Amino acid sequence: MNRIETRIGALILCALLCVLCGCSKGRTTETERPEGPAWSSLEKTGETRVRYATEFSIEQYTDGYELITIPATGRFLLVPEGFGAPTGLPEDVAVLYRPVGRIYLAATSAMDFFRALDGIGSVRLSGTRESGWAIEEAREAMARGDMLYGGKYSAPDYETILIERCDLAIESTMIYHSPAISEKLEGYGIPVLIERSSYEQDPLGRMEWIKVYGALLGKEAEAEALFDAEVASVEAIGSMPKTGKTVAYFYITGSGSVSVRKSGDYIVKMIETAGGEYVFSDLDSGNALSTVELSMESFYFGAKDADVLIYNSSIDGEIFTMQELLDKSPVFKDFKAVKNGDVWCTGKNLFQEPMGLGKLIGDFYRVLSGEGTDELVYLHKLT
Repeated sequence: MNRIETRIGALILCALLCVLCGCSKGRTTETERPEGPAWSSLEKTGETRVRYATEFSIEQYTDGYELITIPATGRFLLVPEGFGAPTGLPEDVAVLYRPVGRIYLAATSAMDFFRALDGIGSVRLSGTRESGWAIEEAREAMARGDMLYGGKYSAPDYETILIERCDLAIESTMIYHSPAISEKLEGYGIPVLIERSSYEQDPLGRMEWIKVYGALLGKEAEAEALFDAEVASVEAIGSMPKTGKTVAYFYITGSGSVSVRKSGDYIVKMIETAGGEYVFSDLDSGNALSTVELSMESFYFGAKDADVLIYNSSIDGEIFTMQELLDKSPVFKDFKAVKNGDVWCTGKNLFQEPMGLGKLIGDFYRVLSGEGTDELVYLHKLT
């Protein structure tokens, strides 16, 4: 055993001693919790209504117990405050005690759900450094020391995670590339929840994941209200007349090819909801990826007559001028949208704000309709 593993082992021993002695930073210890009921005795009393998402479900049981199920990832039983974990639980069910706090959050996009629910205080460790956050509340929490850096998903700071006695690790699907990390965290008694909102094919399905975080924080009513407001906003835009405008959404890769969205992607659905028509509506590579790389020649023939071009800045950064676009490839000078000055770019913070997808649909509509473009949130026009 190397020095780091020896030190971590010592920390685990200290944590166990703290539990036995009751020094748990104000939280109820295992020895103080009452014995829970038999799992077989609990009856299902309801289920959270899930309208668009396909990657989670939440069931309610007797006495306020709730079971979050994320297919192919795991099941998590939320134990109400003052109650104990049920006996006879299936081995694949991880136990979380309410209120769930002291979270290690390595899934960057999930922070926006905590922000929307005024729950950033429940995140003790961040997998992103202060400088990497576009979410102001997260930056401020780290500046105050209320949130600490706990190492990125692929290199977590196990020592800090154990010292801070984290209740839960929330990971993105990137952790699938490092399964040993999940196993190690779980080996230290820290449940790992893999956030799969990015697998949702409907933009409202992605936003509906706020219900998962509402359940974790005990703020189900707030989550429901926030989601219903987003649904109403999107439905209002979707009821507007179609604009008849064609759209290409893309970015230029480092190799010079063009990355575009497949026809069933959530961005395409957002463009269509906003009254636009995606120029690559029949594009499907046959694999699980949401994007397809085209040669510049193929992209030229598919998008040169598009009414609107939208440059996706989430990978290689924002651009602000037509010249920056032409620097990537001079063939853009022949594109209809470039000639008409109808080229736009997304903001870099879009990836970190999934609850802003409704606002992005609104931006798409404003760009396509030409109305209210001075009120854009996530798009800016190239000059």
